Amino acid sequence: MSKKKNISRHQIRRDVLGLLKNHGHRAFRPKEIAKRLNYDDNRVYRLFRDVLAEMDEQHLIGRIKGGRYVYKPRPSRLEGFLRVNPQGFGFIEVPGQTDDFFVRGYNMGTGLDGDRVLVGLAAPARGDQRREAEVLKVLERGRKQAVGTFRKQGHFGFILPDDQRLKHDIYVPREAFNGAKDGDKVVVSIDRFDDPKAAPEGRILNVLGDSDDPRVRVLSLALSLDVRAGFSEAAIKEAEAIAEKIPQSEIERRLDLRDKRVFTIDPEDAKDFDDALHVEALPDGTFEVGVHIADVSHYVRPETAIDREGYDRGTSVYLVDRVIPMLPEKLSNKVCSLRPHEDKLTFSCIMEVTPRGSVKRYEIRETVIHSKHRFTYEEAQQIIEGQRDDHPLADAVKTATRLARSLTKKRMRQGSVDFDLPEVRVILDDDGVPIDIVRKDRLEANRLIEEWMLLANRTVAAHISRQRAPKPFVYRIHGTPDAARIKQLAEYVRAFGYHLHLTNGNATSKDLNNLLTHIKATPEAFVIENAALRAMAKAVYAPEDIGHYGLGFRTYTHFTSPIRRYPDLMVHRLLKHYAAGGADADEETLAAECLHCSNREKIAEDAERASVKLKQVEYISRHLGDEFEGVVSGVTKFGVFVELDEVLVEGMVHVRDMDDDYYIYDEGRYSLIGEYTRKVYRPGDRVAVQVVAADPGARTVDLLFVD
Repeated sequence: MSKKKNISRHQIRRDVLGLLKNHGHRAFRPKEIAKRLNYDDNRVYRLFRDVLAEMDEQHLIGRIKGGRYVYKPRPSRLEGFLRVNPQGFGFIEVPGQTDDFFVRGYNMGTGLDGDRVLVGLAAPARGDQRREAEVLKVLERGRKQAVGTFRKQGHFGFILPDDQRLKHDIYVPREAFNGAKDGDKVVVSIDRFDDPKAAPEGRILNVLGDSDDPRVRVLSLALSLDVRAGFSEAAIKEAEAIAEKIPQSEIERRLDLRDKRVFTIDPEDAKDFDDALHVEALPDGTFEVGVHIADVSHYVRPETAIDREGYDRGTSVYLVDRVIPMLPEKLSNKVCSLRPHEDKLTFSCIMEVTPRGSVKRYEIRETVIHSKHRFTYEEAQQIIEGQRDDHPLADAVKTATRLARSLTKKRMRQGSVDFDLPEVRVILDDDGVPIDIVRKDRLEANRLIEEWMLLANRTVAAHISRQRAPKPFVYRIHGTPDAARIKQLAEYVRAFGYHLHLTNGNATSKDLNNLLTHIKATPEAFVIENAALRAMAKAVYAPEDIGHYGLGFRTYTHFTSPIRRYPDLMVHRLLKHYAAGGADADEETLAAECLHCSNREKIAEDAERASVKLKQVEYISRHLGDEFEGVVSGVTKFGVFVELDEVLVEGMVHVRDMDDDYYIYDEGRYSLIGEYTRKVYRPGDRVAVQVVAADPGARTVDLLFVD
């Protein structure tokens, strides 16, 4: 028979499934399958192996001993996790499968967002993008409590959940009010939910305060997104028992760097100083740079109450009006914090660096330091700009800055993607009311610290990954973007007149960075950078060392922030364990812990963004009727998103309110086009709008175009 040369991935999937199904329980090696299907062409065979691996990963076929494949009937029932959309429908995510399943609201039964559920699959319908499912049974509740507003109704009450993914009010009997008053924000348990026609039942666990209090609104929002606040008595007791004074025996055991000119650079309001630097010129023209990190692992031991709570949190959470720390304040702000003029225990990556940013040699050691000065970013920037040359550490800061510039240039040449999206800072009064919104300045002092932390993280990762037999470790990984998303991004930027180069259907990090460099300072830069960011995968923690696409690094980890990130604490422990000759860590356990930390990081990021958005909407709610200029940040068939210049708040002009014409959504051009006037709204356009409504609870702003 003739060779097959032009064949699609879809056809290969159909061919393979057909062959295996027709041979019942018989198993085939890959080469046998290829031979029977006449995949003799080298290109087709490589594509076939790629598709086969994909089908195995998605559990579409069975794989047995000896690397042979067999037909695997698709089940009509599956276990997965229910993710509810605020609009009322949901999806079932099945571990190990790339496709999820659609669930209509009336098919959720007693399932709640986050539950592990058993679902029944509906028969696939021609043309459906997603197969439908219905929840048959709740196997495990994803959440045991919720946050919301208490409403008293006679001898009972209801909690209206803040999280819009919880579609049911929660019933509370009178004896479980726990002192709550009508209108209070509360934390409520979810004890029982057996009938989808009735409400879930629970008890009020904690009264947060008046729902109109601005600070209570922020805390309740964070808790509703599963941020964990407050420490157990056991954890606080352990923290208070930790001595602040370092025993002389511990100092003698370590490399003593207290005579080095060590300094820290942090935000003005920071208290958890977890990294410090020293820089010295060496006789051969290179430089010794020490990146000194708080030695949290010395104080936080595995299986203690502090450790368990730190792991449960996964990270500190930086809300708009407060920090919810990963560790008790005694540790995060005192014992571990690298405060100036105090001896501190550190774990250091000491590198010999060339003027061009190459690391000639390094050592990773347990150390003790004595910080000589604590700089804010603004103070360090003054030195960089030559405004404080009289400072005793001015030369060290300037040397560190010159070397950091070399590191930046080298990183960009190697393909690091440089996003420069604006960040906002909401200024609050003493009561938590927003009084101003300003754009955060990204100073060179910020980049200075970023570069040295990146280099230390990279050096530590390479220390493990380049060993002849690499040991299980915790890496910070960022996979290559999904090819379909990158193709969509290429089509998106083409509408603006730009070209994103693709290699084998995808973009390298260098290609992406070339695009971002090309669009800088253009009106559409903001929206294209946002689109590029959405097209990329999310960086996560994992024991597999696949590199970091966004940074352009072959290997990378997180080592530099153990006060506020649990994975960094894990890295410190593994480094010490392996340095002492310890056995390999269990990779399966590491993988589970990495997944947990990645999930906790996402929760923290969602809460941080939501808290800022809440205050932005509160602020703009006092400007109803005011007009602003802005840029179109997105277009959908429902309306036009606009980011306001002065206040950096995003709102929407709804199509239903655009009554000057009949608008049609052009999906290919990402635009709304007036049928009669031919007026076009597309991302990047400059527009004038009026604020007509603001809902802090839903965190939405409604706008109207101003002619």
